[in-house]
Amino acid sequence: MASEATKTHPWHMVEPSPWPIAGAFSALIAALGGIIYMHTDFIWLLALGFILLLAVFIGWWRDVISEAQTGSDHTTLVQKGLRMGMILFIASEVMFFFAFFWAYFHASLPILNRVAGTWPNGDIEAIGATGIPMLNTLILLSSSVTVTIAHHAILEDRRTKAATWTGITAILGIIFLGFQVFEYWELILHSFKISDGIYPTTFFLATGFHGFHVLVGTCFLIVCFFRLRAGHFKPDHHVGFEAAAWYWHFVDVVWVFLYINVYWWGASPLGHLQAG
Repeated sequence: MASEATKTHPWHMVEPSPWPIAGAFSALIAALGGIIYMHTDFIWLLALGFILLLAVFIGWWRDVISEAQTGSDHTTLVQKGLRMGMILFIASEVMFFFAFFWAYFHASLPILNRVAGTWPNGDIEAIGATGIPMLNTLILLSSSVTVTIAHHAILEDRRTKAATWTGITAILGIIFLGFQVFEYWELILHSFKISDGIYPTTFFLATGFHGFHVLVGTCFLIVCFFRLRAGHFKPDHHVGFEAAAWYWHFVDVVWVFLYINVYWWGASPLGHLQAG
Protein backbone atom coordinates (compact mmCIF):
# COMPACT_ATOMS: atom_id res chain seq x y z
CA MET A 1 0.00 0.00 0.00
CA ALA A 2 1.27 3.43 -0.90
CA SER A 3 2.11 5.73 1.99
CA GLU A 4 0.11 8.86 2.70
CA ALA A 5 2.96 10.93 1.24
CA THR A 6 2.57 9.32 -2.17
CA LYS A 7 -1.22 8.97 -2.09
CA THR A 8 -2.78 10.46 -5.22
CA HIS A 9 -6.47 9.61 -4.68
CA PRO A 10 -9.12 10.61 -2.10
CA TRP A 11 -10.11 7.06 -1.14
CA HIS A 12 -9.22 5.14 1.98
CA MET A 13 -7.47 1.86 1.16
CA VAL A 14 -8.24 -0.26 4.20
CA GLU A 15 -5.43 -2.34 5.67
CA PRO A 16 -5.91 -6.14 5.79
CA SER A 17 -8.31 -6.85 8.65
CA PRO A 18 -9.32 -10.03 10.51
CA TRP A 19 -12.79 -8.73 11.30
CA PRO A 20 -14.74 -9.73 8.14
CA ILE A 21 -13.81 -13.41 8.35
CA ALA A 22 -14.10 -13.38 12.14
CA GLY A 23 -17.57 -11.83 11.83
CA ALA A 24 -18.66 -14.45 9.30
CA PHE A 25 -17.40 -17.27 11.53
CA SER A 26 -19.14 -15.77 14.59
CA ALA A 27 -22.41 -15.39 12.67
CA LEU A 28 -22.17 -19.04 11.59
CA ILE A 29 -21.67 -20.13 15.21
CA ALA A 30 -24.66 -18.01 16.30
CA ALA A 31 -26.87 -19.41 13.52
CA LEU A 32 -25.96 -23.01 14.29
CA GLY A 33 -26.43 -22.32 17.98
CA GLY A 34 -29.87 -20.87 17.31
CA ILE A 35 -30.94 -23.94 15.34
CA ILE A 36 -29.64 -26.31 18.02
CA TYR A 37 -31.32 -24.27 20.77
CA MET A 38 -34.72 -24.45 19.04
CA HIS A 39 -34.47 -28.24 18.88
CA THR A 40 -32.66 -29.21 22.07
CA ASP A 41 -32.77 -26.21 24.49
CA PHE A 42 -28.92 -26.20 24.47
CA ILE A 43 -28.23 -22.47 24.58
CA TRP A 44 -24.47 -22.27 25.15
CA LEU A 45 -23.43 -22.43 21.49
CA LEU A 46 -25.84 -19.60 20.70
CA ALA A 47 -24.45 -17.60 23.61
CA LEU A 48 -20.90 -18.21 22.37
CA GLY A 49 -21.89 -16.98 18.90
CA PHE A 50 -23.30 -13.75 20.31
CA ILE A 51 -20.24 -13.18 22.50
CA LEU A 52 -17.95 -13.65 19.50
CA LEU A 53 -20.09 -11.29 17.41
CA LEU A 54 -19.95 -8.67 20.17
CA ALA A 55 -16.15 -8.98 20.26
CA VAL A 56 -16.02 -8.52 16.47
CA PHE A 57 -18.26 -5.44 16.65
CA ILE A 58 -16.11 -3.84 19.34
CA GLY A 59 -12.85 -4.56 17.53
CA TRP A 60 -14.08 -3.53 14.08
CA TRP A 61 -15.68 -0.30 15.25
CA ARG A 62 -12.61 0.52 17.33
CA ASP A 63 -10.54 0.31 14.15
CA VAL A 64 -13.01 2.52 12.23
CA ILE A 65 -12.91 5.12 15.02
CA SER A 66 -9.11 5.03 14.92
CA GLU A 67 -9.17 5.54 11.15
CA ALA A 68 -11.53 8.49 11.57
CA GLN A 69 -9.19 10.14 14.07
CA THR A 70 -6.13 10.06 11.81
CA GLY A 71 -7.46 13.05 9.89
CA SER A 72 -6.42 11.80 6.46
CA ASP A 73 -8.23 8.46 6.04
CA HIS A 74 -11.81 9.75 6.13
CA THR A 75 -11.71 12.33 3.37
CA THR A 76 -14.80 14.16 2.14
CA LEU A 77 -15.52 11.45 -0.42
CA VAL A 78 -15.01 8.69 2.14
CA GLN A 79 -17.42 10.43 4.51
CA LYS A 80 -19.93 10.67 1.67
CA GLY A 81 -19.58 6.94 1.08
CA LEU A 82 -20.10 6.20 4.78
CA ARG A 83 -23.25 8.33 4.81
CA MET A 84 -24.57 6.54 1.72
CA GLY A 85 -23.85 3.20 3.37
CA MET A 86 -25.85 4.23 6.44
CA ILE A 87 -28.75 5.39 4.26
CA LEU A 88 -28.81 2.05 2.45
CA PHE A 89 -28.66 0.21 5.77
CA ILE A 90 -31.65 2.16 7.09
CA ALA A 91 -33.49 1.44 3.82
CA SER A 92 -32.91 -2.29 4.42
CA GLU A 93 -34.28 -1.86 7.94
CA VAL A 94 -37.42 -0.26 6.50
CA MET A 95 -37.96 -3.42 4.44
CA PHE A 96 -37.34 -5.52 7.56
CA PHE A 97 -40.11 -3.81 9.48
CA PHE A 98 -42.38 -3.73 6.43
CA ALA A 99 -42.47 -7.54 6.66
CA PHE A 100 -43.80 -7.37 10.22
CA PHE A 101 -46.42 -4.77 9.34
CA TRP A 102 -47.48 -6.90 6.40
CA ALA A 103 -47.80 -9.97 8.65
CA TYR A 104 -49.90 -7.97 11.11
CA PHE A 105 -52.31 -6.61 8.52
CA HIS A 106 -52.44 -9.85 6.54
CA ALA A 107 -53.64 -11.62 9.67
CA SER A 108 -56.10 -8.93 10.74
CA LEU A 109 -57.65 -7.57 7.52
CA PRO A 110 -60.15 -9.72 5.58
CA ILE A 111 -59.28 -7.73 2.45
CA LEU A 112 -55.81 -9.34 2.58
CA ASN A 113 -56.76 -12.67 4.11
CA ARG A 114 -60.22 -14.10 3.41
CA VAL A 115 -60.00 -16.48 6.34
CA ALA A 116 -59.29 -13.73 8.87
CA GLY A 117 -61.74 -13.95 11.75
CA THR A 118 -62.20 -11.88 14.87
CA TRP A 119 -59.19 -9.74 15.67
CA PRO A 120 -57.55 -10.35 18.08
CA ASN A 121 -57.95 -14.10 17.88
CA GLY A 122 -59.71 -16.14 20.54
CA ASP A 123 -60.37 -14.55 23.92
CA ILE A 124 -57.31 -12.30 23.74
CA GLU A 125 -57.84 -8.60 24.37
CA ALA A 126 -55.83 -6.17 22.25
CA ILE A 127 -53.40 -3.82 23.99
CA GLY A 128 -54.75 -0.27 23.93
CA ALA A 129 -52.95 2.96 23.12
CA THR A 130 -53.09 4.45 26.61
CA GLY A 131 -50.83 3.81 29.59
CA ILE A 132 -47.32 2.53 28.89
CA PRO A 133 -47.61 2.68 25.04
CA MET A 134 -48.57 6.37 25.16
CA LEU A 135 -45.87 7.12 27.73
CA ASN A 136 -43.25 5.36 25.61
CA THR A 137 -44.42 7.34 22.58
CA LEU A 138 -43.88 10.61 24.44
CA ILE A 139 -40.45 9.39 25.59
CA LEU A 140 -39.28 8.51 22.08
CA LEU A 141 -40.67 11.71 20.55
CA SER A 142 -38.84 13.68 23.25
CA SER A 143 -35.64 11.75 22.53
CA SER A 144 -35.87 12.72 18.87
CA VAL A 145 -35.80 16.36 20.00
CA THR A 146 -32.87 15.87 22.37
CA VAL A 147 -30.70 14.11 19.76
CA THR A 148 -31.43 16.95 17.32
CA ILE A 149 -30.31 19.47 19.94
CA ALA A 150 -27.10 17.46 20.40
CA HIS A 151 -26.51 17.43 16.63
CA HIS A 152 -26.89 21.20 16.37
CA ALA A 153 -24.53 21.62 19.32
CA ILE A 154 -21.87 19.66 17.40
CA LEU A 155 -22.39 21.91 14.37
CA GLU A 156 -21.84 24.88 16.69
CA ASP A 157 -18.71 23.20 18.13
CA ARG A 158 -20.23 23.10 21.63
CA ARG A 159 -19.08 19.63 22.63
CA THR A 160 -20.06 19.78 26.30
CA LYS A 161 -23.62 20.67 25.36
CA ALA A 162 -23.63 17.98 22.67
CA ALA A 163 -22.41 15.35 25.14
CA THR A 164 -25.04 16.37 27.70
CA TRP A 165 -27.95 16.09 25.27
CA THR A 166 -26.59 12.88 23.79
CA GLY A 167 -26.46 11.42 27.29
CA ILE A 168 -30.04 12.55 27.94
CA THR A 169 -31.15 10.85 24.73
CA ALA A 170 -29.46 7.60 25.78
CA ILE A 171 -31.14 7.79 29.19
CA LEU A 172 -34.53 8.24 27.52
CA GLY A 173 -33.80 5.14 25.44
CA ILE A 174 -33.01 3.17 28.60
CA ILE A 175 -36.24 4.39 30.24
CA PHE A 176 -38.20 3.32 27.14
CA LEU A 177 -36.69 -0.16 27.32
CA GLY A 178 -37.46 -0.39 31.03
CA PHE A 179 -41.14 0.37 30.44
CA GLN A 180 -41.28 -2.10 27.54
CA VAL A 181 -39.78 -4.88 29.67
CA PHE A 182 -42.37 -4.12 32.37
CA GLU A 183 -45.16 -4.18 29.77
CA TYR A 184 -43.97 -7.55 28.44
CA TRP A 185 -43.71 -8.96 31.95
CA GLU A 186 -47.29 -7.96 32.76
CA LEU A 187 -48.58 -9.34 29.45
CA ILE A 188 -46.85 -12.70 29.89
CA LEU A 189 -48.08 -13.05 33.48
CA HIS A 190 -51.66 -11.86 33.01
CA SER A 191 -52.64 -11.72 29.33
CA PHE A 192 -50.85 -13.77 26.66
CA LYS A 193 -47.59 -15.28 25.50
CA ILE A 194 -46.05 -15.20 22.03
CA SER A 195 -47.29 -18.75 21.35
CA ASP A 196 -50.95 -18.00 22.11
CA GLY A 197 -51.98 -17.11 18.55
CA ILE A 198 -51.35 -14.85 15.59
CA TYR A 199 -52.08 -11.60 17.45
CA PRO A 200 -49.52 -12.26 20.25
CA THR A 201 -47.02 -13.50 17.66
CA THR A 202 -47.22 -10.42 15.44
CA PHE A 203 -47.42 -8.11 18.47
CA PHE A 204 -44.31 -9.45 20.19
CA LEU A 205 -42.31 -9.77 16.97
CA ALA A 206 -43.03 -6.22 15.77
CA THR A 207 -42.65 -4.45 19.11
CA GLY A 208 -39.87 -6.77 20.30
CA PHE A 209 -37.66 -6.22 17.28
CA HIS A 210 -38.30 -2.50 17.62
CA GLY A 211 -37.17 -2.75 21.25
CA PHE A 212 -34.00 -4.50 20.07
CA HIS A 213 -33.37 -1.62 17.67
CA VAL A 214 -33.86 0.84 20.53
CA LEU A 215 -31.24 -1.13 22.48
CA VAL A 216 -28.80 -0.96 19.55
CA GLY A 217 -29.50 2.75 19.06
CA THR A 218 -28.97 3.41 22.78
CA CYS A 219 -25.60 1.64 22.68
CA PHE A 220 -24.75 3.71 19.59
CA LEU A 221 -25.57 6.92 21.46
CA ILE A 222 -23.59 5.86 24.55
CA VAL A 223 -20.52 5.34 22.35
CA CYS A 224 -21.11 8.79 20.81
CA PHE A 225 -21.40 10.28 24.31
CA PHE A 226 -17.95 9.01 25.29
CA ARG A 227 -16.51 10.02 21.92
CA LEU A 228 -17.84 13.53 22.47
CA ARG A 229 -16.23 13.57 25.91
CA ALA A 230 -12.97 12.54 24.20
CA GLY A 231 -13.28 15.38 21.66
CA HIS A 232 -13.65 13.18 18.60
CA PHE A 233 -16.38 14.99 16.68
CA LYS A 234 -15.90 18.25 14.81
CA PRO A 235 -18.47 20.50 13.08
CA ASP A 236 -17.26 19.32 9.65
CA HIS A 237 -16.40 15.73 10.60
CA HIS A 238 -18.93 13.81 12.69
CA VAL A 239 -20.20 11.00 10.47
CA GLY A 240 -20.37 8.65 13.45
CA PHE A 241 -22.79 10.90 15.28
CA GLU A 242 -24.81 11.55 12.13
CA ALA A 243 -25.24 7.81 11.68
CA ALA A 244 -26.40 7.44 15.30
CA ALA A 245 -28.84 10.35 14.95
CA TRP A 246 -30.29 9.05 11.68
CA TYR A 247 -30.68 5.59 13.16
CA TRP A 248 -32.42 7.04 16.22
CA HIS A 249 -34.84 9.07 14.11
CA PHE A 250 -35.61 5.91 12.12
CA VAL A 251 -36.36 4.05 15.37
CA ASP A 252 -38.67 6.88 16.42
CA VAL A 253 -40.57 6.87 13.12
CA VAL A 254 -41.03 3.10 13.24
CA TRP A 255 -42.44 3.39 16.76
CA VAL A 256 -44.96 6.02 15.62
CA PHE A 257 -46.23 3.59 12.97
CA LEU A 258 -46.30 0.76 15.51
CA TYR A 259 -48.19 2.90 18.01
CA ILE A 260 -50.78 3.99 15.46
CA ASN A 261 -51.31 0.59 13.84
CA VAL A 262 -50.68 -1.99 16.56
CA TYR A 263 -51.79 -0.15 19.69
CA TRP A 264 -54.35 2.43 18.54
CA TRP A 265 -55.89 0.84 15.43
CA GLY A 266 -55.47 -2.72 16.68
CA ALA A 267 -57.49 -2.01 19.84
CA SER A 268 -60.10 0.26 18.22
CA PRO A 269 -63.47 -0.94 16.80
CA LEU A 270 -61.97 -0.49 13.32
CA GLY A 271 -59.36 -3.08 14.17
CA HIS A 272 -61.87 -5.70 15.25
CA LEU A 273 -62.88 -6.73 11.76
CA GLN A 274 -64.63 -9.91 10.76
CA ALA A 275 -64.20 -11.78 7.53
CA GLY A 276 -67.26 -11.61 5.34
